[in-house]
Amino acid sequence: MSGGPLIVQSDKTLLLEIDHADAQACRMAIAPFAELERSPEHVHTYRLTPLGLWNARAAGHDAEGVVDALIKYSRYPVPHALLVDVAETMDRYGRLQLANDPAHGLVLRALDRMVLVEVAKSKKLAGMLGNKLDDDTIAVHPSERGRLKQALLKLGWPAEDLAGYVDGEAHPIELAQSGEDGGRPWTLRSYQREAVEAFWAGGSGVVVLPCGAGKTLVGAAAMAEAKATTLILVTNTVAGRQWKRELIARTSLTEEEIGEYSGERKEIRPVTIATYQVLTSRRGGAFTHLDLFGARDWGLVVYDEVHLLPAPIFRFTADLQARRRLGLTATLVREDGREGDVFSLIGPKRYDAPWKDIESQGWIAPAHCTEVRVTLTDAERMSYATAEAEERYRMAATARTKLPVVRALVERHAAEQTLVIGAYIDQLHQLGEYLDAPIVQGSTTNKERERLFDAFRSGEIRTLVISKVGNFSIDLPEAAVAIQVSGTFGSRQEEAQRLGRVLRPKADGRQAHFYTVVSRDTIDTEYAAHRQRFLAEQGYAYTIVDADDVLGPPLPTVD
Repeated sequence: MSGGPLIVQSDKTLLLEIDHADAQACRMAIAPFAELERSPEHVHTYRLTPLGLWNARAAGHDAEGVVDALIKYSRYPVPHALLVDVAETMDRYGRLQLANDPAHGLVLRALDRMVLVEVAKSKKLAGMLGNKLDDDTIAVHPSERGRLKQALLKLGWPAEDLAGYVDGEAHPIELAQSGEDGGRPWTLRSYQREAVEAFWAGGSGVVVLPCGAGKTLVGAAAMAEAKATTLILVTNTVAGRQWKRELIARTSLTEEEIGEYSGERKEIRPVTIATYQVLTSRRGGAFTHLDLFGARDWGLVVYDEVHLLPAPIFRFTADLQARRRLGLTATLVREDGREGDVFSLIGPKRYDAPWKDIESQGWIAPAHCTEVRVTLTDAERMSYATAEAEERYRMAATARTKLPVVRALVERHAAEQTLVIGAYIDQLHQLGEYLDAPIVQGSTTNKERERLFDAFRSGEIRTLVISKVGNFSIDLPEAAVAIQVSGTFGSRQEEAQRLGRVLRPKADGRQAHFYTVVSRDTIDTEYAAHRQRFLAEQGYAYTIVDADDVLGPPLPTVD
């Protein structure tokens, strides 16, 4: 049969049976408001959640458009109850609004009086609300702006925040039209400009762009729009220094205007780049560095890799609701389920560009994804079968049978820059020795990391073995091949970040290759399928091959 998917309602989960020719178009239509749950060859399962619908609503999608998309891609009639549920769920966003009243300051205002009556009676809002000003308005304690939004979201009535923002301390920032070395002129790409415009119109929120699509430039352009002191939060010192180099090259900022706040330096300047790690470090049980948030009258706070935001930063961000906040990420997926806190405290999704759209424009490299399945030896299978449940994934993920496959893949791409990525340090040291390749891990000093990354960029090093420190915020544009040997269980955002290491467009237009090596008949394959969900939603298909197809007979032995 031809046509679109079969949609079945089951506890807000949509079972979408998609003809192969229609799969990509359907994904692009459904992805703005639903999350891919699993993706066999022809049957795709999407999870439709209130948060996904509210993010879509905040990004400018309306219920009519969502309903039209569902109807358009249905092989059979969509259940009417589902369409009603979608429309009513989306209609909940914005029926409560936070606003600034000239006479009373911050207020909670209702477009639906009964909703205000309902939430005002909730014990979850105790202490957050002040006096009732009229039938449609209640005063709000300014310090509770963030926590009130969190509580209202949990009650199922997400408030639209229209209370505005302080300008912060002014500081001149302009986008440069060429690098500081007089490099060729450049301009923002159309999608980067659209992302900045959508963020600025919304005031605060999250911009979702593929790895390699220039999220740093979106941040720089937002800073040029704000023209104010800016605090930038990053995952590690290397990422922070990459931000600094980009800002010096792409804006009017000088090195003296940009401070580094890390384990090595404590500089507070008009633009300050701080690491999550130092901000969440404790001394005597206290987060001594969180005072940085109040060190200046910041006009903008940028959260790089917002999907990794630590809990203490969430807590402090609740007090920063009068500051403009920009979250940057390749995927809003959080494995801890705190997407709702990102929505409440950083802001809703303001812009989201599908990966394949950016690829078709030539801004990221096309990528071929391959899952290579290896068969454990009899001894490995017996050890796996008799192991405790909590040990089985590590055993399957670190099986020595994977080593010859990794070497064969490296040799297949001997002329290309290759990253071998894993989660377990012992395994990475085995690989480093087996491949005669250097290793970058958590204990590697920043100076040594930068030396190895520079050698990799220049081509002096062809193969680099890297731990989870390479999952994010590492600019290695020459990397064309990534081989994943182990991961953080079934983490979807980790899979997306690792593919992102090889998506920088190549000078000769060649495609990138992303391999994941998986142990057959173990939990390793289950986690691999889970990890691939987000990328499948973006239109990437995994080819599954056997290790013998990579190795060829006879199989190499491992001591």
